[in-house]
Amino acid sequence: MRLQAYIDAGRTPPSLDEVVRRVHEISTLPHVAIQVMKVAEDPHSGAADLKDILENDPSLSARVLRCVNSSAFATRERVNNLQQAIAYLGLKQIRNLAMTASVADLFKKDEKIGTYRRTDLWRHLVSVGICARLIAMRRRIDEFEDAFLAGLLHDLGIILEDQHVHPHFRMIIEALDKSKTLGEVERAHLGFDHTVLGGRVADAWGFPSPARAAVRHHHVSSNCRDGDKAVVYCVEVANLICTAKGYSSVGMKLVRVSQPALSALSLARDDITTLAEDLDAAIAESADLYQL
Repeated sequence: MRLQAYIDAGRTPPSLDEVVRRVHEISTLPHVAIQVMKVAEDPHSGAADLKDILENDPSLSARVLRCVNSSAFATRERVNNLQQAIAYLGLKQIRNLAMTASVADLFKKDEKIGTYRRTDLWRHLVSVGICARLIAMRRRIDEFEDAFLAGLLHDLGIILEDQHVHPHFRMIIEALDKSKTLGEVERAHLGFDHTVLGGRVADAWGFPSPARAAVRHHHVSSNCRDGDKAVVYCVEVANLICTAKGYSSVGMKLVRVSQPALSALSLARDDITTLAEDLDAAIAESADLYQL
């Protein structure tokens, strides 16, 4: 039986492979967004290649330019075209703006289920991206733009569950309580959790390595391979800080403290407090990123 038939009938949850096939049948992210990521990662590509891809989507290009001209970047003169924007910010920041705009489109239709609300998940994703970049910069980790993208995409699996196994996702949200993590409840209802589903799809879509690692390991960053660990540590701690401040993914504070991540980043309690306080200003400066 096809996955949609399982969903419509409300029967046994579909397997992980069935859900992944369904995601590929109805692509969640637009093709141009995936191409933007690939070009930004390709050492043989340049500004002209990124410009050509973005120009295929006038709406996306317009949103990128709007963000570039916002107060967050404080350009001295108005940036009027993509070539100027890429020259001013560089490939990775333009990639991040394009991805933020593309992911935002997934939240146009709001819905509330118990404590969960789609617009709150969107705010969580952007907040974790901003916080992960802030942590990376404070810890002098060079890949701070990769930390933003990894934070923005870390809960891809939750988006996919909401979109592609919605009746079962609704049951998961309604079953949540503070005695279990989201992952534990997901595994009880689906047999897999959002990190596994998101990781499978992130691999298939060719996400940059740090983003793939964050999608899969943002709750247990110590399981990540060495090359991406620093970024994933930043995302795991950012997820903790944002959830503690009320920017949670599912409307409940279910994230547990990861001492290995805090130790790896040499973050003490006072450092976390300072980061949490400074995050408010960083979010205010990036207000345009939250617009849906």
